[in-house]
Order: sequence, then C-alpha cells, then structure tokens
Amino acid sequence: MVSTQSVTVTPSSLSYTDLQWIIQHREDRCTLCGKCTAICPKGAIHLTYRRQRVPRVDVLSKKRGSDYKTFVGIRQRTQMANACIGCSMCSMVCPNEAIMPVPNTNEHRSVFFNNNAKGEPYKRGGRRNAEGATLLDRIIFDRISMLTDPALDAGRHEFNVTTTLGRVLSPEEFLDRTIKGGWIPPTREIFPFVIGSMSFGALSPNMWLGLLQGVAYCNEVLGIPVVMCTGEGGCPPWVLKSPYLKYIILQIASGYFGWDEIIRAIPDMQCMPAAIEIKYGQGAKPGDGGLLMWYKVSKLIARLRGVPEAVDLPSPPVHQTLYSIEESVMKMIQTLSTAFDHKVPVYPKISASTSAKSVLNNLVRNPYAAGLMIDGIDGGTGAAYNVSMDATGHPVASCVRECYLDLAAQGKQNEIPIFAAGGIGKNGNVAQNGMALVMLGASGVHIGKYIMQAAGGCLGNEKNRCNVCGTGICPKGITSQSQKLYRRLDPDKVAERVADVYMSINTEVKKIMAPLGRSQSLPVGMSDALGIADKAAADRLQIKYVC
Repeated sequence: MVSTQSVTVTPSSLSYTDLQWIIQHREDRCTLCGKCTAICPKGAIHLTYRRQRVPRVDVLSKKRGSDYKTFVGIRQRTQMANACIGCSMCSMVCPNEAIMPVPNTNEHRSVFFNNNAKGEPYKRGGRRNAEGATLLDRIIFDRISMLTDPALDAGRHEFNVTTTLGRVLSPEEFLDRTIKGGWIPPTREIFPFVIGSMSFGALSPNMWLGLLQGVAYCNEVLGIPVVMCTGEGGCPPWVLKSPYLKYIILQIASGYFGWDEIIRAIPDMQCMPAAIEIKYGQGAKPGDGGLLMWYKVSKLIARLRGVPEAVDLPSPPVHQTLYSIEESVMKMIQTLSTAFDHKVPVYPKISASTSAKSVLNNLVRNPYAAGLMIDGIDGGTGAAYNVSMDATGHPVASCVRECYLDLAAQGKQNEIPIFAAGGIGKNGNVAQNGMALVMLGASGVHIGKYIMQAAGGCLGNEKNRCNVCGTGICPKGITSQSQKLYRRLDPDKVAERVADVYMSINTEVKKIMAPLGRSQSLPVGMSDALGIADKAAADRLQIKYVC
C-alpha cells in the first residue's frame, strides 16, 4: 500500500505528515474512475499526473541520460481548507478498495496551523473531544435482589417503562383540586429516552422526516411512547396540523424561528403537542445562541422560519425580551401555557452550571412550570467554537444529582421532573448511561448525537473525525440542505433504524430494572443501586464506592 502524497506543497501549506488524516492509495488497484474525487466533501483529493525520472546509463559508451514516465493518479491536497476529515466516503464508493484515510500517527504534527483563518477561531460540530470511558460508563448497578425481594424475569414479566413529563401534584393537593374542580397541570406518559432537540434546518429534510416516521412507528405499532423535540427551527405546517403532533415537543429559542407559523396553526391543530420546551442554554455551547449559516438556509428552510433565503441566522445568546430566569418563570412559561389553554406541559432547557439549583428553585414556586431540562458539557451541536465545546460547561451527572437532592430536601422530588442530556451514549452505552442518570435523579434523558450515529449513520466522533455538521457538506446528507447530498439518505431506512434502536433500548432498560425487582415504575433517584470504582466520584454523587 502506497500513501498518496501531494506534489503541490508550498511554504503556505502543510506536508502530508502534518495532516490529521493521511489518504492511502493503492495505485495497482485504482482504475481512475474518479468516484472518490467526486464525492469528497472537502476536495481533499484530486486526479492529477506526475512525472517520474528514470535514470538511463549506457555503460559501453560511458554516457548518462534520463527517461521520463508520466503517471496519472490520486493526490492529497495539503491546504488546511482542503484537509481530509476522515469521513471515508472515498472508501465507500471505491469499487476496487483502492483508497482509504488513516489517522496520522505522527504525534509531533502541527495542530496550530491556520486554525484562526481570517481571525475566526476554529469551529466544529459534534461533541466534546474527550476519549475513553465517561463517568456514566463507569457507573455500575450493584443492587441485585435475591431472596427477600426477588429479581424479576426481564423476558416474562410485564414492565412499565415510562416516565412522567409534566408537573405532578402531591396526593393531598390533587384530591383537593379534583373535589373543588380546580386546574390540574397537564402530564404525559412518555418513554424516558427522548430524541433531543435537532432542528429542521440543522438536519436535512430526509433525516428529519425519517426521525418523525420512526417515532410514529414506535408509538403506533410498537407501543413505545417515544417523543422527539423539534429544536429551534420551528415545525413544518403539515406536521402541526397532523395527528402526529402529539409525539412532538415544540422548542422555542432566542431566535423565535418558526413560531409565527406555530401560533397561527393552533386553531387547526388536531391534537396538542407533547410539550413546549423553552431553550435558554445548551450544554455544548453555554452562553451562545444557535447559528444556521446561509448555505444551509434553503428555500424550504427560509419559508419555514419566516426569513429571506440564503442569510445567516444567528440566535441571540439570551431571550431579548427577558432579563432573568425569574422573569422568564413569571412571564414566558405562563404565557405559553396560556396560549395552549393550559393543556400542554411547558418547561425550560438550560445548560448545566453551578446555578442550576437556583433555576430549579424558581420553577418549584411556579405552578405552570412542568419540569427542568439540564444539558451537560458533553452535549452535541451542529457548530460551536472549540473552546466552548471542550472547556466551557458543567458535567451533567453531578448537576442532576445536586438538583435532585435539593428537591428531595424540599419534599418535591416526585413533583418536578428533571430531564438530563449531554453525553448519553457517547461510547454507545445509551441504556446504561441513561439509567444511571435516572437513578441519580433524572426522570428521563434526551439523546441526539447517538440517534444521528445509530439511525442516520453519522460519521463524526469525539476524536475530531468528520464533524462538519455546520458547513453544509455533510457527506451522509444528515445535516446538509443540498439535495445532491441529502438524497443519499433514505427516510424509510432512518425510520427503520429508529425503531430498531428503541426496541433495543427498551429491552436493555428492562434488563437493568429486573434485577432491582422493579417493574411498574422507573427507579428515579434509586441511588442505592449505583456504585463506582472512584472514591471522589462516589463521594460527589453520594453513591457507593465499590472496587
């Protein structure tokens, strides 16, 4: 195997050994079909020719000379703008297995070159670059019921694997309001693993449609009450007026995109949405608003969001009409609850931080607040600055645990649900990670990047592979608005994989609940069933230290 090395190296470019990915090319197998160069999203490779000098020596006449041969083949560009992202699309389309990218093993390669082009810090999509097992991966379920409280058979017993979305009144208050005919806060019984907020715009039409089809199939056929969040890009009108709206959580963020259409559609809605999520923060980029670049604002997206075509759509970092979370609790949550006739749960989403408990305590005192969503530092995003993703934020486990214990101290742990996101399934252990957070105090979890990888075939990872979600050149068509790219994605296949994923999660959750002797309720806050071989983490989370 011969690695392709560019011949266009200049003082302003890198050598191939300085790149993060090196393209290896088998010239003996290559037929020069050009499929790899046509599909490369970065233009990292190109067809070119090179001249090779072959020395010619005539011993008898004592003369020397040179012959030249011309070869046509694949070459790798070394400009940072065209740097290979390791997506392996070239390998997928090559009919002869002649090409593949491999990670650069040169530990001394450059990592600073042209990262700040035109004064703009480096941005990427994906999640925080942190390798190895996460804290959630290291938590084990060490409480196994044996004699006094026998374990259950995960394959034969009936399990109720649902959680409550919405504010739950205390028994005394519920009876009192029922007798007096008072208002009862709306609730939903949902599957505890929610498809997190990924907007129509950040995702391609085919990907979004596939997710919606998969969610509908899970509910209508499989009987798994899965719901999905729209993200901050609004919701297609045909979904708003369909019976499938009940499986949708509508998100409103600081950009308010698409909310004119949502409000106008209320009289024509066949059913109410599952909930309303007000986004104040995101774990991957706390303090930043969303950003949809102009090349992803297609005619369809522009019409849905109520903006001109091909313009940048930056969301402000905060809601411009509000000055504090206290004011939000007083105004925005109540206003949105009123808009939907107090029949829809309304809750805020915040980035995990040391101030999360303060936010939660404000929500406890507000009767219209249906819960709290906390997004940790390992959450994913379409595009964010490296420094925001890797070094700004708070891990979700300790934040959720603090909030739950604070609720328990007030006797409100069964009234205000806490939902968590940020790194669930980062290494593939989605059911384990999610149930660990449930037992730390979360009523459910949101998963986004995991679903993109499992259902859409996303190529990005936490070692900086691919992660071009925000640039509109997604090689799988998951996050692109270009028809040429997103037509590669079959919505029916996405829907099929969504159903497969949730059937698998449902089975694994039962396998975790059965040894605990729990079948009819989710073990929210059951921290005595958790252990970890890390004394500092055990003390911080108030779970058992095991080794």
